[in-house]
Amino acid sequence: MKPVTIFTLSLLFSALVVATSVQAKSIEFTASLATPVIKAGKTQSAFLKVGLTGFALPMQGERPSANVAIVIDKSGSMSGDRIERAKEAAIMAVNGLSQNDIVAIIAFDNTIEVVTPATKVTDKALIAQAIKNIRVAGGTGIFAGVSKGAFEVRKFFDKNRVNRVILLSDGQANVGPSSPAELGQLGGMLAREGISVTTIGLGTDYNEDLMTQLAAFGDGNHAFVENSRDLVRIFQHEFGDVGSVVAQEVEVTIRLKHGIRPLRILGREGEIIDGVVRLRMNQLYSEQEKYVLLEVEVPAGKAGEKSDVAAVDVSYFNMQSKNKEKLSRAVFVNYSESAEVVAKALDKKVMVSAVQQVANASNKQALQLRDDGKIEEARKVMESNSAYLSDKAVSLGSAAAPAPELKVMAEKTKTAMDSIVAEDVGAYPVARKAMKEEQYKIEKQQK
Repeated sequence: MKPVTIFTLSLLFSALVVATSVQAKSIEFTASLATPVIKAGKTQSAFLKVGLTGFALPMQGERPSANVAIVIDKSGSMSGDRIERAKEAAIMAVNGLSQNDIVAIIAFDNTIEVVTPATKVTDKALIAQAIKNIRVAGGTGIFAGVSKGAFEVRKFFDKNRVNRVILLSDGQANVGPSSPAELGQLGGMLAREGISVTTIGLGTDYNEDLMTQLAAFGDGNHAFVENSRDLVRIFQHEFGDVGSVVAQEVEVTIRLKHGIRPLRILGREGEIIDGVVRLRMNQLYSEQEKYVLLEVEVPAGKAGEKSDVAAVDVSYFNMQSKNKEKLSRAVFVNYSESAEVVAKALDKKVMVSAVQQVANASNKQALQLRDDGKIEEARKVMESNSAYLSDKAVSLGSAAAPAPELKVMAEKTKTAMDSIVAEDVGAYPVARKAMKEEQYKIEKQQK
């Protein structure tokens, strides 16, 4: 073979290696205990965290194409500034899409109007004009509106696209199925199809329990927008998320070893059957961590022993490589008689996540107590929770530099407590919606 030919082949091979390495980006996957070393001789609980972090996208280049339905409440309460701001935000979102994206616009009251059926975004002016023509009237049929949005998304459904329904409503569902459970079931069904649902609640009259349930089971985002002037900002954030999806169809399976007992899943919906824990996330974003947190009971062991805790498997569809990928990790625990060794081994990052989720569960309990009229009990729970968070912020950081996530959460808990137990009854709906939004963001690790 001629030297020049060998040189050419060498260059081609090098280029292929470089191209393959560029294409081979995978999500970062960790599976670890907050307490990888525990005290010997006694049964105790431990937190197991499965962390998934999306890989960085190039500064320039193709983003995942979108297939979205924007579903806008046009009931009577949306009249005036609200509907105008909603239309402005929807038009802004459409103008930010590319010709390879798909969009549908649905408007609903007690009937459904397909303003723009699912179509490629080739004529933005035509879509914008259709949005401008939306007029308000009637009741609030959220279930039917979301269902029609999903129908339009299905027309161009493709796992290579980000398939999403974005709901904007300012009211209580009062037409058709209207309970949080019924809307949650709809969100769950769509999630199993690969369609996520984002809910945006506008003003102080919408049903936040319903909206968070719908988003949670659809693994979408949720936002509380008190002022309609903020809608454009919220839509910009939402469509930024759409463009940064790096993985879809994310499935996490945790197989606990003999003797390890599952106690609870914190923050996410999942199933536990015969020591096997299964959870699903619809999407993972670039450079964002989402995680599963499981509390388990670990049996007593002898000093110096090492014991299997779990085998963790993750599968997902890589939006860059267009392949289904699988990753696996094993989790172990070590036993020691030394309290110093146990303390030194503490994984502070995992423990911070555990503290956040435990505290979030307590804040949800406080909100339920307040709903039941047990104001003083709610206050005590939140006071205790704020103190717990402040203490953990110091122990997992330092007095001079407390763990920032926990310090902020402690401050927000104190502020929320002052709001939800205030004598001003009119202030409670706003405080409740803000607190539900914050709880949702912590549970789902929403940006």
